[in-house]
Amino acid sequence: MMKGRLSDEQGRALVMLARATLRHRLLGEDEPQPPQDSALGEEAATFVTLKKAGQLRGCIGNLQPVGAIWRGVRDNALNAAFNDPRFTPLRPDEVERVELHVSVLSTPRPLSYGSAEELLALLRPGVDGVILRQGGRSATFLPQVWEQLPDPRQFLDHLCRKAGLADGCWGTGRAEIFIYEVQGFAEERG
Repeated sequence: MMKGRLSDEQGRALVMLARATLRHRLLGEDEPQPPQDSALGEEAATFVTLKKAGQLRGCIGNLQPVGAIWRGVRDNALNAAFNDPRFTPLRPDEVERVELHVSVLSTPRPLSYGSAEELLALLRPGVDGVILRQGGRSATFLPQVWEQLPDPRQFLDHLCRKAGLADGCWGTGRAEIFIYEVQGFAEERG
């Protein structure tokens, strides 16, 4: 598990790795080498988000660590570009037009609540990533999703839908809720 927060420089290295990975796959450029920074070799869950003209173009990640941070970023960059079932695979002509965002997640922790109103009061919009599990189904939203869904009820209803459950499933008392925080890094584009 990751011991502390990553620096901006380490975040830039992860974003550059994601970009180089896509350029290698789509444009045949040299395969990127793993960063030599020991902190990026620690284990943490990661997500990679692709946006094109401000719109989501792919987002894939892991809620639990699956190896070194750099490896998760590399693998999730490829998965976001080619394996997000909501989108067609990224084309070579799009590679320079997508913006890359890398998220490094803290360990999810269960949120104990006694009622729907208590759950709403405990959530921290803009801070908490949320995992909802119920009846063998689950879904998550990164904290960035609060920008589009700032109302906690609406946020949770959309999370229910993403999991294939009915709106309001979070208020029935049967849903398990986990929260996590994200350290996010975005590409600096000229």
